[in-house]
Amino acid sequence: MKNSGIVVAVVGLFFVFVLSFGEAAIAADLASGSQVFASNCAACHIGGNNAVMANKTLKQDALEQYLDGYGPEHSIDAIIYQVTNGKNAMAAFKNRLTAEQIEDVAAYVYDQAEKGW
Repeated sequence: MKNSGIVVAVVGLFFVFVLSFGEAAIAADLASGSQVFASNCAACHIGGNNAVMANKTLKQDALEQYLDGYGPEHSIDAIIYQVTNGKNAMAAFKNRLTAEQIEDVAAYVYDQAEKGW
């Protein structure tokens, strides 16, 4: 019985450790994504808007309506695909940004859209 208490304590500490560092990793991704956005996207998409095609913003309702694969489930993969490959007036960033930068900026756009920009 005594050993099961130790096991529970160790497992509990493990989860606290993992969750603490998991949240830090997400925050780092969002901070990096914010910087990538400011340097590469803000010229057309400042504040989640769209200077080229006004109705195709980065706001939740527009992403649901216009971004292929985003849908009501809000797929971050759809944002990653769009940033990577571009479409219509939006340039592809696969040769300008690393995969990590694309994931970071997609996480930032996703987070901002969820918060309402």
